[in-house]
Amino acid sequence: MSKSKAPKAAARPFHVTLFGATGFTGRITAEYLATCSDSPHLKWAIAGRNSAKLEECKRAVIALNPQADVSIVVADTQDYDSLKRMAEQSSVVITTVGPYLNYGEPLVKACIEAGTHYVDLTGEPEFVDGLIHDYQTKAEEKHVKIVNACGFDSIPHDLGALYTLQQLNQLLGPERAGKVPVKIEGFIQAEGTFSGGTWHSAITQFSRLREYGKKRKVWQQQAKTRPTDRRRTRVLSPIIKYCKSYTSWAIPFPSIDPQVVKRTASGRKEYGPDFAYGHYILTRSLPKGLAGIAGAGALVVLSQFEFGKEKLLKVKDPGQGPSPSQRQKSWFKVHFTGEADGLHVWTEVSGGDPGYGETAKMLAESALCLALDKNLPEAYGIVTTGTAMGEALIARLQKAGIQFRTI
Repeated sequence: MSKSKAPKAAARPFHVTLFGATGFTGRITAEYLATCSDSPHLKWAIAGRNSAKLEECKRAVIALNPQADVSIVVADTQDYDSLKRMAEQSSVVITTVGPYLNYGEPLVKACIEAGTHYVDLTGEPEFVDGLIHDYQTKAEEKHVKIVNACGFDSIPHDLGALYTLQQLNQLLGPERAGKVPVKIEGFIQAEGTFSGGTWHSAITQFSRLREYGKKRKVWQQQAKTRPTDRRRTRVLSPIIKYCKSYTSWAIPFPSIDPQVVKRTASGRKEYGPDFAYGHYILTRSLPKGLAGIAGAGALVVLSQFEFGKEKLLKVKDPGQGPSPSQRQKSWFKVHFTGEADGLHVWTEVSGGDPGYGETAKMLAESALCLALDKNLPEAYGIVTTGTAMGEALIARLQKAGIQFRTI
């Protein structure tokens, strides 16, 4: 562990810049930054393409905290020079501007060129895999951390698995920790709704599954030529099963989360020589769970046709989202079981509204961790929260009210 080589605050006017602050999730993130425990000494900016909307957002932030040291930066995804100027002014850039397949890459490139750390909310595997293929070496050379999936995708699962591993390794002791096979499974329970931006990202991703499949084959073939260690990390085969512990059916959940957990395990030797992870959503009703699978399948099929894709995208506008009262009723729990060398642990990560309130918190705390905390793991490139920040981010989230506990 050594000090993260983030740009020094004295060299740049802002610790953090929030790009997309006038959008639905961006506005909630701005409100969190204005009122978080770091706000008294935080120098930050809100950024976007519409200066009038940014001024209105700033007024709302100042109303929450008159002492907030917040500035405005005008930048546009269609104007690369403006993205570069924005990145050069900050230690870390947060972006909530999606779908990331459409709008994300120019900002990543600008951050790498500027030597600026980056965090986002993407749950789009094609976008992340493309960044790894195209920018991993460049980001490593610049000592930049490009950290994707810093919201409900995939912090509770990635850091929850890390927390579970820590509890297992404590039981194993120094003689066996990191030297025996480990299996961890995560089981999601949640109540909440999603915004138009999330819907658009999902439909865009579904519509590109064939293109992504072709790219993935090429990337995987090229990856085989790169040197690897002999450690094995894998995602468990998807099966539907009944879990007595939760009196619920566990249905495999095909999100980006298992791949994020797998990447963290590949980057940290304490996960052991053979690490396996399974990822599920819990439902008390098997027919309801199967209906959910069928519904998701129908969306995938419809999105393959241009007419169907356009119809689906019109279901929700990108700026739409749940009301404050709806968010207040939302919650999540991710249960984990860990097994190694005959020993077992059970842990849980839980919080409030997963899609927006807690996602904004996770995103903001990820950026603050990179900007302000010392002694972070020296891992650079296209990295996960578990490899980029790990235990330091868990501590921040616990302080912010997200629970990590052993049952």
